[in-house]
Amino acid sequence: MMVSRAPRWMCSYSPEVRTVPAGRWWNAVRVPVALGAPALVSLGHESGAVIKDGYGGIMYWLVPPGDASAWHLPDVQVLGRGSHVAVPPLRRTAGPGLYWRVPLTHDTYWTNTARLHSALTAAASASL
Repeated sequence: MMVSRAPRWMCSYSPEVRTVPAGRWWNAVRVPVALGAPALVSLGHESGAVIKDGYGGIMYWLVPPGDASAWHLPDVQVLGRGSHVAVPPLRRTAGPGLYWRVPLTHDTYWTNTARLHSALTAAASASL
């Protein structure tokens, strides 16, 4: 998905973290950093936007709405309708706290769901 300006669900002028409902504009794939960091390396430039919680040790990938809802991977939680995700302001690209590990830009929005699944599966296998 190409984003030429801030999407409607982002408040581009706000310096505050906002809680945004999942499942409408995207689903969020929530993983611990120990699993997410190697997956991000594996994805490289193929990764879409990623939110990192520097205090909680969690990473969130944005995927198309409805995607990944049938996944059954250890330590991976897919957040869709009925869930909410804390989203940092667009300009927050470094910690501490919640920030865009891979910033939301015109060419980094959703991550390819099949590619993310493969990267997370490989990262989980490597950690055994």
